[in-house]
Amino acid sequence: MGELWRNSAVELAAMIRGREVSSREVIQAHLDRVEAVNPYLNAIVRLLPDQALAAADVADRAVADGAGLGPLHGVPVTVKVGIDLAGTPTTQGVPALAEAVAPVDAPQVERLRAAGAIPIGKTNMPDFGLRVHTDSALHGLTRNPWNPQRTAGGSSGGEAAALATGMSPLGLGNDLGGSLRNPAHCCGVASIKPSTGAVPTATVIPPEDWNISFQLMSVEGVLARLIADVRAGFTAIAGQHPRDPLSVPAVFTGLAPGERPAVAVLPEPPGGSTHPGVGAAVRRAADALADDGFAVTEAVPPDYEQAIDLWSTILVADLRIMKPVLDQLMGPGGRQFLDYAVEYLPASDLAGWAMAHTARHGLARRWSLWYQQYQVLLCPVWSQPAFPLDFDIASLDSAIATFELIRPVLPANLLGTPAAVVPAGMADGLPVGVQVMGGKYTELRCLAVAEAIEQRLGPLTPINPVAG
Repeated sequence: MGELWRNSAVELAAMIRGREVSSREVIQAHLDRVEAVNPYLNAIVRLLPDQALAAADVADRAVADGAGLGPLHGVPVTVKVGIDLAGTPTTQGVPALAEAVAPVDAPQVERLRAAGAIPIGKTNMPDFGLRVHTDSALHGLTRNPWNPQRTAGGSSGGEAAALATGMSPLGLGNDLGGSLRNPAHCCGVASIKPSTGAVPTATVIPPEDWNISFQLMSVEGVLARLIADVRAGFTAIAGQHPRDPLSVPAVFTGLAPGERPAVAVLPEPPGGSTHPGVGAAVRRAADALADDGFAVTEAVPPDYEQAIDLWSTILVADLRIMKPVLDQLMGPGGRQFLDYAVEYLPASDLAGWAMAHTARHGLARRWSLWYQQYQVLLCPVWSQPAFPLDFDIASLDSAIATFELIRPVLPANLLGTPAAVVPAGMADGLPVGVQVMGGKYTELRCLAVAEAIEQRLGPLTPINPVAG
């Protein structure tokens, strides 16, 4: 039977369906793995052993009875603490919400359960998800399993660290400024940031309604070790839901058998420096695609740096409005990063904010047309490997450097377009992820291209965490 925690979600579902192993055995194997490695990482901050094992017994009875089984039947999953999981607090990483118990599941959790998945725990995030480094005022620091002195990324850092070390095969997170993709890069796993509206989102923990920047640019998604699991998770949770008025019944574009779309490659994105090892990883992924028959060309999307500036202008307007309340609820690290953000990122009056939205529409149109020439864009996730702990708040200069290194993730948030992440190698002893981006609702195409890279270069995880 081997070490079940090493298997993928899709593999585990097939094994349970085929009666090679029981769901209880699978859940117990992951609970044992959490016990063995989570003390080194602090990735899972709330474990649900009794509920998970009880659900596994129900799942095993369904198999024995010959009942209809969902695609993730009996498979363990983890859920970020900023997402409602019935009977557990949606803490957002802050002490003020430590007892904010959600009575119902968020739509994406509801749908994973409907697919047969079993939540086994909740994973760490920074205060309100407003850092790209996972250190919570309530739950503490999550360490990178490759190097405990480097960030696990954020804001879904707990999820990525748990996945990378085999504590879970599939997890839920969200993404306003790379929060599904940043930790995937830092920890060496895969993810998908969907198009805006592709996956529903809702909460019963106040505030239930979000500022305009969050409505436009924040999305829900999944992380896993393998692209096949990312695809399985994404297809399980996507689609319109009555609790989310912005969700849509999208039809997602994929690849026909043998289809090889044109790929634009951007190893060193404009707007700042790029670590040589990161650029090399992007070129390695591009070479893998070229070897597989894809047409690969180095090219830059239109007005790339404007996309970064507009993301900042639109988000910081809301952050300035929210800051007095956030300052009362966030810990010192979160407040410091927020202070640096509003000091550095551009301020605008009402006219400037309105013009930014007009400019966003024009930029989205130009990128949409550009994606007719190049169906996908291959580029870094971050322009640097995972940074040292608390680098983002060490000084204003380091905060500015942090905004510079995350710049490749921002256009997809601004434009509401999908971006898949797949590992493509190492730099300075740390994993490097690459993004496969595309036009709206081309999630399945992005995942197919990412999977082609994965099949050539191979996964990096699961691993045992480096202690120290």
